[in-house]
Amino acid sequence: MVGPQGSGKGTQDRRLAKRLDFFLWDMGAILRDMLDAGSPHAERLAPINEGMLLDDEVIIDVLRERLSDIPQGKGVIFDGVPRRMAQAEFLLSWLRAHGRRDMVGICIDLPHEESVARLMKREKIEGRPDDTPERIERRLRAFDDESRPMLEYLKTQMRFVTVDGMPPVEEVEREIDAALGI
Repeated sequence: MVGPQGSGKGTQDRRLAKRLDFFLWDMGAILRDMLDAGSPHAERLAPINEGMLLDDEVIIDVLRERLSDIPQGKGVIFDGVPRRMAQAEFLLSWLRAHGRRDMVGICIDLPHEESVARLMKREKIEGRPDDTPERIERRLRAFDDESRPMLEYLKTQMRFVTVDGMPPVEEVEREIDAALGI
């Protein structure tokens, strides 16, 4: 599941994982947990608190270490990864090498202004350190510059659907379910 920050992908991937009884891989939560736990990668993870994307090498190292956490025989929903081409190539290669070939990409799209408004609202509620106006703009710019081109690659590698993230949560959920045939 991909989309700009604030698009609702975290909400939708949790709901979808519950409906399908899939494992949810929340890369942001994994990285924040590793940072809080004083992981050996902590120094390399620190830029996430500044709203910056981590180097591909760091993300791929974390994937190598943690992908085996996915329960065998259980579907998985990825949130927060891949964000760039090298991550997508690594992740898809790993999944295929481990017998996972039935993949669907879902992009929840949202206009820039709405992403900013939602993230500012989230900052007031959750107080996340990466939800300041400057950091929000940096992350949205990174999505446009680095993640959107990767989406074109994903479209060539799997079934891929784009849904509108503007409607209420339940309507977006229905659109995802319809696109997936569930």
